[in-house]
Formats: sequence, structure tokens, C-alpha cells
Amino acid sequence: MIQLESIKSVYLIGIGGIGMSALARFFNANGKKIAGYDKTPTPLTDELISENIDIHFEDNLNLIPENFKKTSDKNNILIIYTPAIPSDFSELNWFRQNNYTVVKRSEVLGLITKQSFTIAVAGTHGKTTTSSIIAHLLKQGGVDCTAFLGGIAKNYNTNLVLGKNEKNSSSVLVVEADEFDRSFLTLYPDIAVVTSMDADHLDIYHDKKNLEDSYKEFVSQVKKEGTTIYKTGLDLKNENQKQYTYSINAPADFRGENITVKNNKYIFDFTGKDVRFNGLTLGLPGRHNVENAVAAIAVALQMNVAHEKLSSGLSSYEGVKRRFEFHIRSPKITFIDDYAHHPEELRAAILSVKELYPDKKIIGIFQPHLYSRTKDFADDFAKSLSLLDELILLDIYPAREKPMAGVDSKLILDKVTLSKKILCSKNNLLEELVSRDAEVIITLGAGDIDQLVDPINEMLVKKYKLSKS
Repeated sequence: MIQLESIKSVYLIGIGGIGMSALARFFNANGKKIAGYDKTPTPLTDELISENIDIHFEDNLNLIPENFKKTSDKNNILIIYTPAIPSDFSELNWFRQNNYTVVKRSEVLGLITKQSFTIAVAGTHGKTTTSSIIAHLLKQGGVDCTAFLGGIAKNYNTNLVLGKNEKNSSSVLVVEADEFDRSFLTLYPDIAVVTSMDADHLDIYHDKKNLEDSYKEFVSQVKKEGTTIYKTGLDLKNENQKQYTYSINAPADFRGENITVKNNKYIFDFTGKDVRFNGLTLGLPGRHNVENAVAAIAVALQMNVAHEKLSSGLSSYEGVKRRFEFHIRSPKITFIDDYAHHPEELRAAILSVKELYPDKKIIGIFQPHLYSRTKDFADDFAKSLSLLDELILLDIYPAREKPMAGVDSKLILDKVTLSKKILCSKNNLLEELVSRDAEVIITLGAGDIDQLVDPINEMLVKKYKLSKS
């Protein structure tokens, strides 16, 4: 059994990942010596380096700091890796061969959560927004918490929201329960939230039933006196625990009702167990995000957040970077960036844009994520992308995967019903956009499409003669 208190140094392989970087920041705040490897520099690794964390970008044993290679100290050193790291990675294998303590990110998160009251948010989509709203409502409501988030929360400009007592975290933890590689089965939460169970990660689960069975197992791991809150319609009913449902369009224990849009903000009423809030304001666009907010309010009520704090907390919530993030909002052009990489996420994002801008032409730029996901959901991707007015489709971002025969972006493009659709390389994207008559542009995807956001933004500012904000 790993005793985190005895660990003096932590080395993270894949430190630039959103979940790994949060762990790096957590241990750094707790006084551990931190170092790590990642494949490429990013703004996030730049931030970690500025926080005095040693990072290199080449699989090279010589670049590992010497104090981590002292095998005589290995009992005080923890090696954390992400499942995306290939099996032939030399640094990981060196630590294993020398009998260091080597664990997955999910196992470490499981160890950390054992020490605290834990709120875990699971779901094939909606995790990051829901967990960040929960953390913000708790903070605003006077409930001290530490939150490990799958994105950069704008209110705090970080993916790790620390409790007031940094050394001991806090008595309440908010974490994302990631279904990839069944990672969430390391968690035994006090409150579990499940936002969705759409088929995904079929390279791991093979079919939707296996995925759903894992979610049921996750829910069964909620502590005996704990609570599960899940979206109406999910097959998660468990007679042996306290459970609540939530929805915006079906009967549920907690509901969002009377949803309207005003000045790009969503106004809605919340009803629940002996409680009603009228005219709540959510600045984050999208009906799916109203539903995420309903789940978050339900959790905050379980944590006894005062009613008046819920309204002010929700209205001050600023969202998460790359979750329907506005970069330009002007009468001439609107530019939005979103992390959507699953067909249901694409559908929700595109419908949100259409609701906000019903009379404007919407151009979508999508980068598929993973060959396996493209192969498994080509039909569904095409159906969602066909909701756009025009589509620019980039090459597949492979992430951890190697190419698959016969699987490329054209597999999706051929099924899209739009008349205006093209394949485009990242290198030619700006040139393509300059020639377009655009009103609303949305970039979509979970790969490295985020690195195109600033260049697109700069090009649009110049093209439409906008003042830089």
C-alpha cells in the first residue's frame, strides 16, 4: 500500500495531460519535488515549468533529473504514468526494471480521494463542465473543497482548485471519474454524478453493454451512506442506495424548466425536493449545459449550500476553456471553440450555436479524434456535422493510436449530407478561411486543433478589421 505522506518526489510520464498536470500541481502544492516528461511543449507545460516543475520532451534517460535516478531513494519516489504512454517507452520501462513504485494516474487519484469526502462526476460527456460548476458552487457557498478538473476553469485559471489548507487538501474533493481504461473503478465516492452513458471508447469496452456495466459497477461503489445523482433515462437504478434523477426535458427529482435565451445567457427555473429557484442565470450557452447546471445544483443542495448562494454562484460561473469558449463576438463575425469530440457532443454544440444564431451561416471546423472512434461512429459523426451550414474537415488526430487501414476523415466526409464540405490540412486552413464569407465559425475537436485557435483569431481580427480585446 502506497503511503502518500512518505513520498518526497513524484515523476509524471505524460505530465502535460490535463489530468496528469492537475496531479503535478497537487503534489507540488504539497511540497513534493516534481518532474516529468511529455511529448510536446504546450501552454500548459509552459505554465508547469513556470511553477518550478522540471519537464523535458524527449524519451531520454539522460534527461531525467539525477535525484529521480538514485535507486537508493526509490522508496520515497512515486512514478505516475498515463495509459496513453506506449509500452515500449524507455523511461517507463527503466523505472519498472529498477523496481520503483509505478502506478497509473487513476490509482493515485483513488488514493487521494480515500482521505476525503469525495464527489465524483462520471459520464461520456459533461464531466468537466458539471464538476467545475459543482466546485464553483461549493466555493461560493462556503464549502471548502479541492477539485481535480479535466479542463481549465476560467474562474480560477487552473485545472486544480485547491482547498484553503493546501498541505492537507481539504475535507471535500471534487473529481472527474474517467471511464477510459475503466479508471473510475478506483474511486469509492460519497456522492456520484452520472451525466451520460453513450457508447464510447469501444477500443476498451467493445460494445455499449460492457461500458454500461462498468458504470453500474462505479455506482455500486458509492459509500453505504452516500448518494447517486444521475440523468433521467440512464439504466442505473440501485435499490440499495439513496438516488436522485435530474433532467431538463423529462420527469425527474431535480428539473430545469422554462428555459429561455437572453443576451447569449440561459435563464431557467430549478425545481427539486421541496425547493424552487426562479430565473437562474447561466452564462455558458447550451441547453445541455443547463442540464449540467441542474446536476451541479442538486449536488450543492446535498452539501447544504444556502439557497441564495446558489443563484449568485451560478451567475458568476465563467465556464471552462475550450468548452463553448467565445473568442470573438462582434456584429461582423463570431468565433467559438469547443472540445466536442463525440457525436453527441458535436450535436449539442452545433445545436447551441444554431439556437444562439438562428439566422446566421455557421461554418464548422472539425478534427476527428482517434482512428477507432472515427471507425466506430462515422455515421453518427456525419449526422451531427450535417447540422452545420458548411464543414471543413481536418485529418484525424491519432493521439495514442496507430493508423488503421481504410480509416481516415473521408470516411466521415462521404456520409455528410451538406453540399458545402471539404477536407483540409491544418497547414491550409487559414488560407481556406480567408476566402470564406463567414458569419459564425466554430472549431471542434479534442486533438491539437486548439493550437489553431490563436492563428484563426488573429486572422479574423485582421480580415474583419476588429479591435483587439
